[in-house]
Order: sequence, then C-alpha cells, then structure tokens
Amino acid sequence: MKKTTAIIIGLCISCCSFAQYKTTGVIERINDALDLVIDKNSKAEIIAEGFEWSEGPLWVKRYKMLLFSDVPTNTIYKWTAEKGKEIYLQPSGFTGTSSKSKEPGSNGLLLDTQGSLVLCQHGNRQMAAMSSDLDKPEAHFLRLASHYKGKRFSSPNDAVYNRQGDLFFTDPPYGLPMQNDLDPEKEIPFNGVYNRKKNGIVSLLTDSITRPNGIAFFPGEKQLIIACSDPAKPNWYSYDVVDGELKNGKIFYTAKMEKGIKGLPDGLKINSKGIVFATGPGGIWIFNSNAVLLGKIKLDEAASNVALSDDEKTLFITNDMRVLRIGLK
Repeated sequence: MKKTTAIIIGLCISCCSFAQYKTTGVIERINDALDLVIDKNSKAEIIAEGFEWSEGPLWVKRYKMLLFSDVPTNTIYKWTAEKGKEIYLQPSGFTGTSSKSKEPGSNGLLLDTQGSLVLCQHGNRQMAAMSSDLDKPEAHFLRLASHYKGKRFSSPNDAVYNRQGDLFFTDPPYGLPMQNDLDPEKEIPFNGVYNRKKNGIVSLLTDSITRPNGIAFFPGEKQLIIACSDPAKPNWYSYDVVDGELKNGKIFYTAKMEKGIKGLPDGLKINSKGIVFATGPGGIWIFNSNAVLLGKIKLDEAASNVALSDDEKTLFITNDMRVLRIGLK
C-alpha cells in the first residue's frame, strides 16, 4: 500500500493541544455503520517515533499521558501533548543482569482497580505491579503471577481486569530467546490464557489458542475476545464468561484470507458501545459486537495494539517504530 503523508495543523481531539504532526493511513469503508465510528477522511497523526517495537499503549486520564512499551529496549515511554515523548520507566520488563531475549521489556500495560500500573513483563516472565506512584515511577515491582502449577510462564503479553479485580492474561512465547514453542527455556508445554483471582490463585482458562495475544471484554463482561497471532490461525476468538471461566469458544472473525500484508491479530480494545478496534493484517480492523467488519484503518507498518482515551474520542495505535492517534466520533 502506498504510504500517505501530509502535514496538518489543528486542534487535537479530546486530550490534545495545538500541534503539528505528519499523518498516515487511509480509512477503508466496508459498512455504512463505520460512519458512526470514524470519519472516512480521517488520517492518523504520527505523535512519536524512533522506537524498535512499540506496544501496550495505555491512556492515563489523571495525568493526561499515554504510556507505552518499547519491548526490545526494556523501556516504557510516556507521551503528553505538552512535552511529546519521554522515557518513563527503565527497566520495564527485565530486572536481572543479562537476558538472551530479543524482547525483554514490558508488553501490555493496564491499571488495576486501585489505579496502580500493572505490566506484562517478558523478561521477568510474570505479571507485576509497579510499587511506586504513577507520577513517581521506579523500577520496583510486586509480583502478581509468575507460575502455573510450579512452572514459569513464558512471557505474559496482554491483560485485562474485570470489575471484581480478577486479572485475565495471555502467555505466548515471544519473550523467550527463540520466541517459539521449541525454546528450551519454555516450561509450560502450551500457550495459555489465565485468570489470577484477587486472592492470588492462578487458573488456566484455555490452552487451545496456539498464540494467544490481545484480550478484551465486551461491555457487561459476559463475553470477551482473544486474538491469535499465529500466522497459520490468524483469528479472533470469542468466549462466554461464566463464573470466571471461558465457555462456548468460537471464531469471532478470521484474517486467514489476508496474505503478504504486514501485521497479525494482536492487541485490541472494545469501547462502551461494543465496537472492537483490533490490530490485524494491514492495520486496524473495526467490528461491531456481532462480528460485522465495518472498516479498517489501513497502515503501511504493522500495528501491535491500541488504546482509547477516557472519552473514547481518540484512538492511540502502537505502529512498529512509531505511535499514532486518530480521532473518533
């Protein structure tokens, strides 16, 4: 796809101020209902760049800042409209002395029910919470979950809390040195999706997804979607959530017909209206809650994850070496 680049000057939506940014991306309209989500002439602004592989964006309303991981460099950055990008936390995912991992840093980022920063840590192979305040970040972490039945996780990737404070997270092998199931450091023979209860008990939810990745609840938390980043099975799966367990798993949508396009099903978010913003081949795929594909934000580099502003009027996108934002309706 030909790259679209321009310069715009204007008032940024929701959490932004006057600024000047290059733009990229093209909106592909597949269903008329997309007009209720995003303007067909919208373009994504490149608000930060120069990263190795950006991931795990998180909008923090209280500080009007976007946090995101640069996984290979073991760093979390923050972006604000006033100061642009700044290093926020280093190290972020590996706190030892040496690592063979190509991606040792944090991946997915989220806030717990108390507002503390929670990290999917590749290098430390655990879910962890930063023990310091958000406005005074320090690389000191409280371990939340690191083992299942006495065996270490491979590299927790993405996560979401429910309203009860239970933590749902995925564990593919991308933080291991070989980044696959043959890695001798891999202890659990499958790639699982887990639930960590408030009391600390970890249970397996499913081991049937070959590369579980992004995870998000629909409004009401009775259903969720899990992305599979396996090139052989590039699917989004939906599950009913019954008493903290996953039931009735099925393919929500598949990208198996997309060939030779950068990107796979990876991170995703679902807004309060049940609209799904999912990274996939060629950019961001936008679905309604009935698995109808409304359209796409087509990008020339692989997208890894997305975040919504608190008013859901801005979508942030981690897009390989750069971070984007685009206005929504």
